[in-house]
Amino acid sequence: MATPSAEGPTAKAPTAKARAGRDPFFDNAKFLAILLVVAGHAVEDLRDVPEVRASYTLLYMFHMPVFIMLTGHLSRRFTFSGGKARKLISGLAAPYVVFEILYSVYFWSVSGGKPLEITLLRSSYVMWFLLALFFWRLSTPVWQQIRWPLGVAMGISLLSYMTVLPKELTLHRLLGLLPFYVLGLMLRPEHFEPLKTARARVAGALTLAAALALMATAGREMPNSWIYWVDGNEALGLTNVEGTIMRTGMLVAGAVLAFAFLTLVPARRTWFTPLGATTLYAYLLHGFGIQALRKAGFYDDVESLHSIAGAAAVAVAAAVAATLLCGRPAVRVTRWLVEPRVDWMFTGLRNPVSVPRPRQGRPARDAEPAREDQREAAELKR
Repeated sequence: MATPSAEGPTAKAPTAKARAGRDPFFDNAKFLAILLVVAGHAVEDLRDVPEVRASYTLLYMFHMPVFIMLTGHLSRRFTFSGGKARKLISGLAAPYVVFEILYSVYFWSVSGGKPLEITLLRSSYVMWFLLALFFWRLSTPVWQQIRWPLGVAMGISLLSYMTVLPKELTLHRLLGLLPFYVLGLMLRPEHFEPLKTARARVAGALTLAAALALMATAGREMPNSWIYWVDGNEALGLTNVEGTIMRTGMLVAGAVLAFAFLTLVPARRTWFTPLGATTLYAYLLHGFGIQALRKAGFYDDVESLHSIAGAAAVAVAAAVAATLLCGRPAVRVTRWLVEPRVDWMFTGLRNPVSVPRPRQGRPARDAEPAREDQREAAELKR
């Protein structure tokens, strides 16, 4: 995403850096967010411990919203040009197909005789995010032209839970979490500058602490189905009025907690900043380890894990594993899976209508399609 230090006394330095190069703040945020994602999956089977359940619920309130919001912010320049379309296919669609097949085969191999089922329309385990992100990013140019994008996205989200949607295309999550992606699209780099102050860090820490206390007390009976975003109001036993109020509160709480988390993210370059560019590796690969531990009975056989200290140890181990999966050795070994080379799929940009060269006396705007074709051709060459 010539760089002045992010620790400068004014907000202008980080903003200039964000324009000139890759802003370490966003890479730091992505790396810390993936640690939370992996740790959350790792302690999922230890929720019989009340403190773990409260932490897990709080984590699921904001860890994917912050990831989605950051992804939306970093997708602001997506267009329908040929080069960007290629990146969308090679960076999201191709790894989705590869890992959806791998997860389907893995679950079949440990299922004890169940028939193999592979469907790209119904995602397995963690793969829903890539599928949803593909469609979110594809819709980016539309949101950039709507007058009230966030309001429209929230309306779509709330209305989607009033309907019984099929499981295919992870539609409830795709539509329900859409406002976080659109919010990220609407945010400009300067909007993040107030989050990097000492006062904001104190406020963010207090907000997260208060939310954890709330989850440990009033939120103890909160159904986990609420925080997964996969069921409509009817499936949750709620009327549409109740469901709309609940989902509105979840959207607002998710955004507030996401911003609170971002206040704790270092704005300067750190040892883990480079790892923020390879978080997809940890996201796609960690699921195999988690599922292998479950299949081996690890969480059932080791009774000491069902305690605060045991769950903390599991979370730390998961964070270490995620760090290693983002590291250079793991990336080098698995790049062919996570970033498969699919150049063979593409051809030159097809122009169904050839645009004649403008003749003297014709309006200048007639040359606009030709200039657009030239820009797209240059994008393809890059």
